[in-house]
Amino acid sequence: MTAVFKVKVVVAALAVLLAGPSAPAFAEPTTPITYNAGTTATRFAGLAFDTCTAPTLAQMTAWRTSPYKAIGIYIGGVNRTCAQPQLTASWVTSVTAMGWRLVPIYLGLQAPCGTRKYKMSTAASNRDAVRNADDAVAQAKALGILPGSAIYNDMENYDKTNAVCRNAVLHYLSAWTKQLHVQRYLSGVYANLASGAPDLAAVYNSTLYARPDALWIARWDGNSALTGWAGIPDTFWAVGQRGKQYRGDHTETYGGVTLNIDNDRFDAPVASVVYHYSVRTTVHSYSGPSTAYPVRSTIAANAGVRVVCQTFGQKIGTTTVWNKLIDGTYITDYYTRTPSKPGYSAPIPGCSFPFQTTVNGLSRRHGPGTAYATYPGALPGGALAWITCQQAGSRVGTTAVWDRLTDGSWVTDYYVATASNTTYTAPIRRC
Repeated sequence: MTAVFKVKVVVAALAVLLAGPSAPAFAEPTTPITYNAGTTATRFAGLAFDTCTAPTLAQMTAWRTSPYKAIGIYIGGVNRTCAQPQLTASWVTSVTAMGWRLVPIYLGLQAPCGTRKYKMSTAASNRDAVRNADDAVAQAKALGILPGSAIYNDMENYDKTNAVCRNAVLHYLSAWTKQLHVQRYLSGVYANLASGAPDLAAVYNSTLYARPDALWIARWDGNSALTGWAGIPDTFWAVGQRGKQYRGDHTETYGGVTLNIDNDRFDAPVASVVYHYSVRTTVHSYSGPSTAYPVRSTIAANAGVRVVCQTFGQKIGTTTVWNKLIDGTYITDYYTRTPSKPGYSAPIPGCSFPFQTTVNGLSRRHGPGTAYATYPGALPGGALAWITCQQAGSRVGTTAVWDRLTDGSWVTDYYVATASNTTYTAPIRRC
């Protein structure tokens, strides 16, 4: 357990009445994650499809007429069987520029009692998971998939009645989660509703295992609902943390192109990437989204810029939108050749950093303090707090920092697994 989490555990009971949650958590099941300055997390809600081999750019262009806005891509793993001639960094850049979101999938070592060829060790599944997580991150980075992205470990169906096998899988997925967090990526798991998914739900609050940030289930019942899953309470993986593969192998045709796909619905973290634009005039980049922040660089007119996400800040010209660049600095959107003015520009995501909550029943408030009214629906334990910025407010426990979420509500930072329980957490911006 880290020193930060030890302090949170000790002091939590003293402050719990101020924010309304039920009890503090240990480092596990909620494990800490940090983020790079020039990154963001990307949340996708909508229909998606996955297919074994990544389609060509022409096929992806044709399928823009489909109802799907995201695609699952197999980025690596010893059990990946399909060739990936299209899956390159250039393909990722081109496809995401079209507006597609990407769901990175890693088909690594499988359950000892599973049917795939390459299996994890029953005695050393933790070590196997760390190696797989490091390889998954290397494959993601080679494709231009940034830290802050979610990578989904594809754990195929297995015999959940085999206790030794089940134990190996749970330890593997726990170690996968912790190592991805060390590497500054979010942990996703794809699992069958008949095996891996209920096994993960059974240890959701266990201090023996690290909890993945998102769960994507396979249940081919034709029902795309992200709630009402048998054996998995709706309060588990409750806030932008779910996906469902609801129909298996079949063909569909759009724009004259036929593909063999699985159907999915998501409200979950996916891949984050860079978007390429240029500036209309010479501009400064700043350490925050305002000219009041220190200047970090000067960018010449017509130079290219690599945008990671957009956020709000000082009004320049007709817009309050600012672009965060890959180096973690900000430029006004007013002088950037993005598609929309004065608002946000699709497909660039809004800047946010998700962290798991460490207690159950965390109140969401209308402002940064316990005196503000609460929103209906507190955050359950393990929910993702999608933080856009931080601001000082009333003290809870050992901190006066409050987190503004993407829905406009506020939660005390004391019960969120950020890097500090006393001060602000980099690289989250100030509100």
